[in-house]
Amino acid sequence: MDQQLLVFATVAEKSNFSRAAEELHMTQPAVSQYIRTFEQQIGTRLMERTNKYVRLNKAGEIVYHHAKEILGLYSRMQYLVDDLMHKAEGRLSIGASYTFGEYVLPGIIAALEQRFPNIEATATIGNTEKIAGMLSAQQLDVGIVEGGIKDVQLQEEYLADDTMVITAPVGHPELPANNQDCLHALENQRWIIRESGSGTREATEKLFKQLGISPSKCITFSSTQSIKEAVEAGLGISLLSKWALKKELSRGEMRVLQVPGLPFKREFSVLTNSPFRTKAMDVFLELLHQSF
Repeated sequence: MDQQLLVFATVAEKSNFSRAAEELHMTQPAVSQYIRTFEQQIGTRLMERTNKYVRLNKAGEIVYHHAKEILGLYSRMQYLVDDLMHKAEGRLSIGASYTFGEYVLPGIIAALEQRFPNIEATATIGNTEKIAGMLSAQQLDVGIVEGGIKDVQLQEEYLADDTMVITAPVGHPELPANNQDCLHALENQRWIIRESGSGTREATEKLFKQLGISPSKCITFSSTQSIKEAVEAGLGISLLSKWALKKELSRGEMRVLQVPGLPFKREFSVLTNSPFRTKAMDVFLELLHQSF
């Protein structure tokens, strides 16, 4: 691995030479020398230094962004080479969008660790756009998302269907039986929706288009859990995955509104960024498909 890149990235993340030296088990003068040499090779200063902080300048931000990608490739290369000689073990970085990551992934990771205790799985939860971006930057090994992916560098594989329903507080009245009256009532509801970049937000917008409605009263939340809390509190209605509502529906804490043309279907997909897979990733993907 390129030691200069590692030292530079660590100083950038710690914003301090002393803390970076401690992290790298080096002396502070050695860290400073690495940075000076690296800046000479790049041809410009990359960091602004004062007695209080070390901060990346514009050139430093560009170098740091690419340094993280290069270091990620180094690590992945080493994992793949080591993996040829070993069983399913080592680190596995998994990313997942909120619905899958919060309500499905924990059980799968628990089963993975029970069967393969030498695999060190870590999970990152974010919206679909964030997970795809981290995969593109080599910061994750695999991602599970819902929603369309525009990055042509990523390999996308179908995993399973996801059933989505319109959920409301327990005391919410039935919608009109007449289709036109039902749509009019839906349009006049306050909708609680996810932020842009979320697969659930994309599904909600597709549903509005499918039903031909344009609700004017919307509140945006950045997680599925906060939306469930808002719906249960009576703030409005929302389109959510049945995976996310499993406990609340079984306990009678929330209800599903019956709407013509629903439930709404979307897909969970598996994303990867390399044709090469470690044994750890292979057994994870096998377990993932078995779970559905």
